[in-house]
Amino acid sequence: MPTLVNYSGDDEIYSGGSFYTNPSDLGRLYSIVSNVDVYSPACKRARISAPFLFESSGFEQNMRPSIEVLPDECLFEIFRRVPEGKERSSCASVSKKWLMLLSSIRRSEFCNGNPVAEEEKETAAPVCNDVEMVSCEDNGEVESDGYLTRSLEGKKATDMRLAAIAVGTSSRGGLGKLLIRGSNSVRGVTNRGLSAIARGCPSLRALSLWNVPFVGDEGLFEIAKECHLLEKLDLSNCPSISNKGLIAIAENCPNLSSLNIESCSKIGNEGLQAIGKLCPRLHSISIKDCPLLGDHGVSSLLSSASSVLTRVKLQGLNITDFSLAVIGHYGKAVTNLSLSVLQHVSERGFWVMGNAQGLQKLMSLTITSCRGITDVSLEAIAKGSLNLKQMCLRKCCFVSDNGLVTFAKAAGSLESLQLEECNRITQSGIVGALSNCGTKLKALSLVKCMGIKDMALGMPVPSPCSYLRYLSIRNCPGFGSASLAVVGKLCPQLQHVDLSGLCGITDSGMLPLLESCEAGLVKVNLSGCMSLTDEVVLALARLHGGTLELLNLDGCRKITDASLVAIAENCLFLSDLDLSNCAVTDSGIAVMSSAEQLNLQVLSLSGCSEVSNKSLPCLKKMGRTLVGLNLQKCSSISSSTVELLVESLWRCDILS
Repeated sequence: MPTLVNYSGDDEIYSGGSFYTNPSDLGRLYSIVSNVDVYSPACKRARISAPFLFESSGFEQNMRPSIEVLPDECLFEIFRRVPEGKERSSCASVSKKWLMLLSSIRRSEFCNGNPVAEEEKETAAPVCNDVEMVSCEDNGEVESDGYLTRSLEGKKATDMRLAAIAVGTSSRGGLGKLLIRGSNSVRGVTNRGLSAIARGCPSLRALSLWNVPFVGDEGLFEIAKECHLLEKLDLSNCPSISNKGLIAIAENCPNLSSLNIESCSKIGNEGLQAIGKLCPRLHSISIKDCPLLGDHGVSSLLSSASSVLTRVKLQGLNITDFSLAVIGHYGKAVTNLSLSVLQHVSERGFWVMGNAQGLQKLMSLTITSCRGITDVSLEAIAKGSLNLKQMCLRKCCFVSDNGLVTFAKAAGSLESLQLEECNRITQSGIVGALSNCGTKLKALSLVKCMGIKDMALGMPVPSPCSYLRYLSIRNCPGFGSASLAVVGKLCPQLQHVDLSGLCGITDSGMLPLLESCEAGLVKVNLSGCMSLTDEVVLALARLHGGTLELLNLDGCRKITDASLVAIAENCLFLSDLDLSNCAVTDSGIAVMSSAEQLNLQVLSLSGCSEVSNKSLPCLKKMGRTLVGLNLQKCSSISSSTVELLVESLWRCDILS
């Protein structure tokens, strides 16, 4: 008999045979049983009558195996006495009916203390091939205790599969984490499948439901009733779940520590209010695009959980200045705050949030597409968050140079500043922020800031920012060589430089930057800088070859074999080199392969049309250290050459 080990979730029915082949034997059995009173407690499953045809000589079964004629309450009594492990898995593999009936039995209803069951628990085979004991990692935090986890996506997400998981994992302590993403369009996950998980997996600690329209409050009721250890709940695009389901979770799951609600149109203020009052351990909350949630729910949650709530993310909600005032007053434990697309929050709301002086522990703040962020409110936030270390502003169109400089002066603990699509920021604001940021700023990132224009300053370069280690300026078309030269003088201790997409910079701007970096560059990304030539790479190899570990030259079409010669001679610690779409040839590859001191691990030659089959011996030689090789769009390298490389470099992952 097949076991649940090989159960793949398909819906085939494995019909069992009758225990009696002679109908007359069944008749004798029935004549005996009919005279015996059977006690059936009221709490058992509702009886389903089986079709019998009675005759004078006995009865006939209507084309069904004999055990199938038993009502559900009898099967229930049989199944709850079956030892967990192989026996229970085997029973579940017989038919859909048996599987669903077994999955409807709560773990507390099974008979315990069977020595055979204890023995089988030690020898039971794994329940499903894709269920394994793992140490889960979520949001960058590694769980200290390993537990069973399972993820179902798309058409694989059905009630049958959930029932199989519930029955099969019971012999291994039950499921600890379940992720359901999407749903089968014909037989999608419903409340019945979630109920099976609840009854069979009371040890469930993390539940994630994404895009499951057929799961409603009833399914969440069962989770709340059975899974009292639940710690993390993620509900995304669940249109059938309302406040009632969330209130049930709040009333029965006191260990809830993390809640994520996204695009749940029926969840409103009442549910969030219950979470705040009844979940004393809640430390992380994320709410996005829930139209019924407003100031009442958000403010109630924040004021109730003010002592433990450390991570707050609010996006696309109909909240006003009042909610931000509550955050500023009650967010005494908040360390990470993200506010996005809050259209009804004005400058006053952010100003009050900063001046309330409640965000003393705030370390990371992200604000995206909020019209209320202005120079005035930004200064108030800096003064009210003395421990702020990371600041990210995206699409904040009313922040200007003056606000940025004032913020840099007031935020004395700031270590990382990221500006994205803040188009009123100019070169003057960047230079002013760098010269006034204090001694702790280590990272500056500018992305798509269209207000930056390449112009020489009419004043002397201010005092340098000696602590900046990471500089990223990406896809800012106005940022050119003159700006880059100034930044190089301001930041002499750079180690990581990302200038990808700056097609306007030339050797005249890049060379001063390389000469100003005193600490030694470690990672350099120049992808898309089409105007740079070999002179830059020669200077980079000469000045920083002893520290350089990563170099990306993707799209630098003026880079030739001369650069590869300099890299081979000077870059002793280089492990990652991207030469995609460069003008290198077989000769350059030969030079690198002959450099014994070079130990490349990742090499990309994508789009290098001048590299041909002649480089096969050189690439094989370099394969002694390579773990990744990209040969995509190399038109001069044949498929047979790639096959030979695959055979020779069996430890190397080759893309072609």
